[in-house]
Amino acid sequence: MNTRRTTLMALAALAATAGAGTTWAQAPFPHKTMSLVVPYSPGGPTDAMARTLANAIKPILGQTMIVENRAGAGANIGAEYVARAEADGHTLLFGTSAPLAINMNLYQKINYDPFKSFAPIIQVGYLPNVLVVHPSLPAKNVKELIAYAKANPAKLAFASSGSGASSHLAGVLFNMRAGTDIQHIPYKGTGPALNDLLGGQVAMSFTDVLTALPHIKAGKLRVLGVTSASRSRALPDVPTLMEQGLKDFDASVFFGIVAPSGTPQDVVTKLNAAFTQVLQQPDVKQHLAQQGLEPPPQYTPAQLAGYMRSESAKWREVIKTSGAKAD
Repeated sequence: MNTRRTTLMALAALAATAGAGTTWAQAPFPHKTMSLVVPYSPGGPTDAMARTLANAIKPILGQTMIVENRAGAGANIGAEYVARAEADGHTLLFGTSAPLAINMNLYQKINYDPFKSFAPIIQVGYLPNVLVVHPSLPAKNVKELIAYAKANPAKLAFASSGSGASSHLAGVLFNMRAGTDIQHIPYKGTGPALNDLLGGQVAMSFTDVLTALPHIKAGKLRVLGVTSASRSRALPDVPTLMEQGLKDFDASVFFGIVAPSGTPQDVVTKLNAAFTQVLQQPDVKQHLAQQGLEPPPQYTPAQLAGYMRSESAKWREVIKTSGAKAD
């Protein structure tokens, strides 16, 4: 009888322990501090945007979200880190066009696949590039620039922040759409490229609107067009390149949040709803607008997934044509 009672008590204790384990395993999301991984160094625009979102989301999700910078290899180090993280929604990537669409076409080998390694959460927005020229160049618009380039073959060159960067690929796309042969001069970063453009050592460049804006306002650079499909809120009077006759010209940097592949659908849905709420907050909208960011057409995971694929296909063609390779 004692043996029977002992056995029953042991079984009851085991059941209670198992029940407690099940309760712990099914703790509501999120149940610990979250990480928003930025695959770039601190201090840049991507880092600033990520910190704005991370600070604003805590009251909604009830957990702290820290920004974790894991820079290097053209954003591949940070992307790979998130791809290998536990798929529970607590580790996210704040990615750009580079890891989410371009790098798979640019590098010979990367240790993640943007379409297989990640679960899309939300597109945060996109940052248009602008076509800017040194004031000494006679062209006042895109049509005049194309005419000048064709009349002066091999005389014009555009500066970029490096081979394979968005500022390089935008120039390649321009040559493809305009039928020009403007030479490419790669620099080691935006700063050196901008310095030579301001100094007149190079005639033109495709750079993001946030970087170019103060120099445009100061009259040190002349803006000829916006490279996105729609006009920039920062430069509402400047027409797009498509408005000026370049068909299907859209060269912008997009920003999106993704989780590791295999993240439960209910977690993806909760994260999407939380970030959508954050992006509607007036102070967040104002801050992102000050960074030059344009809002996406939709905030759904499906929209980001589709946009990643369309951007990857577009830049695959451009990279193949240019022969660009990562530095």
